[in-house]
Amino acid sequence: MADIFDRLLKNSGPLGQHRERAHGYFAFPKLEGEIGSKMMFRGKEMIVWSLNNYLGLANHPEVRKADTEGTATYGLAAPMGARMMSGNTDLHEQLEAELAAFVMKEDAILMNYGYQGIMSAIDAICGRHDVVVYDAECHACIIDGLRMLPGHRFVYKHNDVADCEKQLQRAQALIEKQQLGGILVITEGVFGMAGDQGRLKEIAELKSKFFFRMLVDDAHGFGTLGKTGAGAGEEQGCQDGIDLYFSTFAKSMASIGAFMAGPKKIIDFIRYNIRSQIFAKSLPLPFVVGNLKRLELLKTQPILKDTLWKNALSLQKGLKERGFDIGKTDSVVTPVYMKGGVEEATAMVMDLRENYKIFCSIVVYPVIPKGHIIYRLIPTAVHNQEEIDLTLKAFSETKEKLDAGVYKVSEIPDMANKS
Repeated sequence: MADIFDRLLKNSGPLGQHRERAHGYFAFPKLEGEIGSKMMFRGKEMIVWSLNNYLGLANHPEVRKADTEGTATYGLAAPMGARMMSGNTDLHEQLEAELAAFVMKEDAILMNYGYQGIMSAIDAICGRHDVVVYDAECHACIIDGLRMLPGHRFVYKHNDVADCEKQLQRAQALIEKQQLGGILVITEGVFGMAGDQGRLKEIAELKSKFFFRMLVDDAHGFGTLGKTGAGAGEEQGCQDGIDLYFSTFAKSMASIGAFMAGPKKIIDFIRYNIRSQIFAKSLPLPFVVGNLKRLELLKTQPILKDTLWKNALSLQKGLKERGFDIGKTDSVVTPVYMKGGVEEATAMVMDLRENYKIFCSIVVYPVIPKGHIIYRLIPTAVHNQEEIDLTLKAFSETKEKLDAGVYKVSEIPDMANKS
């Protein structure tokens, strides 16, 4: 019998194989100082484009005050226990009610984390006779939730409504054959890698041809899209067509936790059947208090969203004017597509950080096909035009070096922490 650890030691995985040269720099870097548009990295101040602090709430003075007072009043232990047993409070229920009203749904359920929350919600909603139809580029948390699905799942090409309809035909045929089960369509409000909005309105219109329910993960749309900030459904005028609306607090709210909103009876079902919440400690009260303040600011300070969009549009316009490919983004998420291998990408990142003081994240193989590089820039309300201009200049100069072959190296530069 083999030792299960032997395989893990022999094969570190597609990303883990680079650990010896990348840890602490290209992977698991440590940004230090107060969260903002500039932070410290390895002793140098950087302009940071890697934080989903969209509205700049992480260090907003009212947020910091609420977080501090919430911790001083309740401590991180309160309430003790899962909400079903001993961890429920009026403040938890207040936050749920306010979130539901904000996204125009009857009720909402709080979740401790977005990733495990949506995984567990899918598990609670879907049974072995049900069929899920989902977008090919759904987030890993959705894919992992579907891995637990006892029923069938059909994937459609990214944002391809015609293919979604084709998969719905397959799903409907299977349901009719089984004479059991229903159909759930899952997509995203904004796809976090490419920045394009899910085609929610067109998918919702397919309800005139097929009977299904629709779940939307709007992690990047909540707070950034729509007249009031209620997300991609509001932006597209189809919030009513979304049966279950999900978002995390880790993006616009700059916090911890998540929620799902929808019809009261369905949310009640989820509340009594979602294992990741029933068998886990309640969201600590300082986070609940802090999230109530964040939601208040999101609703009452539209200048935050306006400033975010001003910065995002300035950055995107500047990139396009300089000939960069930013794809089909129609959100604040700003991808920059380039050609090159993993080694070139890391050498370019090193140049950006060491010589231009620009910190941004790259996506390379195996997340995307070989030979491609995506820089994923996240503008926020706390960036300013000077930082945007410096970043545009740095990207222009490093792109010239990339095209000239300056970054062609045989292996990933060794920048790992050796301690």
